[in-house]
Amino acid sequence: MQFTSSIRQNYEFRRLYNAGKSTATGLLAVYCRPNRRGANRLGITVGTKVGNAVVRNKVRRRLKEIYRLHEAEVRRGFDIVIVARVKSPSATYRQLEADFLRTVDKLGLRETGS
Repeated sequence: MQFTSSIRQNYEFRRLYNAGKSTATGLLAVYCRPNRRGANRLGITVGTKVGNAVVRNKVRRRLKEIYRLHEAEVRRGFDIVIVARVKSPSATYRQLEADFLRTVDKLGLRETGS
C-alpha cells in the first residue's frame, strides 16, 4: 500500500475503539480517528467468531485488497480500523467492497472528487 502503514500495537487499537468515530454495517465496522501524520494507518481485525484461521485470513486478505484498490480515494491523515463481523465470510467480494465504501462515505473519509 502506497500511502498507508499498519497499526500493530494493542493500545493503538484500543485508542481508536474508545475515542474514534465509528459506523457499522452487517458485514463490517469501521473506526477512524485523525492522526498528526501525512499518511493513513490501517488495522484489520477479524475475531475468532468469524471462523477458523483459513476463513479469517481469507476475509483479512479481501479487506486489505479492497482498501488497497480504493486507497487513493481515502483522505489522508487518519488511523482506520476495519473490524470484520460474523457474516463477512459468507459475503461476496463485491458485497464487502460496497459495505466498505458505504462506511467510508458515512465517516466522511472519502475524497470529494470520487
